[in-house]
Amino acid sequence: MEKNAPLILLAAGGTGGHLFPAEALGVELIKRGFRVRLATDARALRYSGLFSRANDNIDVVPSETVRGRNPIALARTAVMLGYGGLIALNLVRRLKPSAVIGFGGYPTLPPLMAARLLGVPSLIHDANAVLGRANRFLSSRVNAIATSLPGVLDRDPALAGKATTVGTPMRPAILAAAAIPFASPEANGPLRLLVVGGSQGARVMSDIVPPAIERLEPVLWSRLMLTQQVREEDMARVRAVYDRLKIDAELAPFFSDLPARLASSHLVVSRSGAGTVAELAAIGRPSILVPLPGAIDQDQFANAGVLAKVGGALRIAQAEFTPDRLAAEISAFAAEPAKLTEMAAASRTVGRLDAAGRLADLVQKVAGI
Repeated sequence: MEKNAPLILLAAGGTGGHLFPAEALGVELIKRGFRVRLATDARALRYSGLFSRANDNIDVVPSETVRGRNPIALARTAVMLGYGGLIALNLVRRLKPSAVIGFGGYPTLPPLMAARLLGVPSLIHDANAVLGRANRFLSSRVNAIATSLPGVLDRDPALAGKATTVGTPMRPAILAAAAIPFASPEANGPLRLLVVGGSQGARVMSDIVPPAIERLEPVLWSRLMLTQQVREEDMARVRAVYDRLKIDAELAPFFSDLPARLASSHLVVSRSGAGTVAELAAIGRPSILVPLPGAIDQDQFANAGVLAKVGGALRIAQAEFTPDRLAAEISAFAAEPAKLTEMAAASRTVGRLDAAGRLADLVQKVAGI
């Protein structure tokens, strides 16, 4: 990599849903001869990949999420974002990036606002079916908006004019998984079930999935090959149910090889964060999606609707996500495996594997390079 190659500064919140698309774009930009760095919050240091302290290409910028209307909490958020803004101003002045690209989350506010104040071209990418709050705030203050899904800004003509639908950039592990065709389950063969929940979703999966499995016909227990994300505090009670039923179950709080596990699954039960939905579509796997309730923007409900609309997923509101309902759905799929094959193909029609390249093209256009 040339020392004087143009630098693109990426900014992302410290969760996988924001970091993974940033990493995918970073990989593509490096292929094109650019240098890349990531500005994020301390949470991102837990992840390994393109960006890390070891690679000396990550900068931690202090930030805080707006969590409610409590005056003390709002004051703390304002102070932290202001402090982060000063750090980001110094960072952007020092690095002199050709462009700053945001991927959502409140940690993107300081770097993107610094770019605006210093006249550096900027762009935001949003993976959801509705703009997140941080990106909504930034949308009128950046040069361009990239969306994963079409129609996100149709109701706002002022923003729609600078929006481009590119899809969600996929990291290399997802692209590798997408090359693996769906293997239809045989009538009496193994049924590979993957249950993931993320930081906010694993508890409901621990509450609902084990009793649902218990309600299945015993003949199905021997067919199930179950992989489930389970928080440490729920591990003992979940494992006890599966041990009693003699279910072939692998349980862990986190799976570093999740893309490969998605690819090997016959059915995925999950929340419907933007990254999860995009990866299910890219790889082409059938799913039962349970949107996180209570979200201000109902973004997960809208995300799940994208796959449900084409027949690639079954969307179940959390209030209706009961052990009886889940058991009935799993039993129906086990009895009619052809339905899973149809759903896998339908899900794949939504996936975009060229999103990183399309977004990199837009970055170069915005940066004028």
